[in-house]
Amino acid sequence: MQAMTDSIRLPDELGRQLAERRKARGLSKSELAQRAGKVREVVYRLEAGEDSTVSSLLAVLGALGLALRLEPVGLPSAQEVARRFNMDMDEDDDQDNSDVG
Repeated sequence: MQAMTDSIRLPDELGRQLAERRKARGLSKSELAQRAGKVREVVYRLEAGEDSTVSSLLAVLGALGLALRLEPVGLPSAQEVARRFNMDMDEDDDQDNSDVG
């Protein structure tokens, strides 16, 4: 299996990666939760990018055979900032133009 090389900065990005890894291993959310010793809701919340506990995250990562690694990163890109605030950069321009007239 290929190593994750993308920097994960947002909960929804982490959730997508967890879901991809779970599916690649052929596990249902229930099976993963059981392996992690957690309730199924934990897996749903993590994959949805919702709040969860650090211990739950680490348990799910361990059940997937993954570990958390911290490394320094630079400033977020404009796209990462826009995603963080659910913004479409062109949308702001359209709204500015709609006020004129």
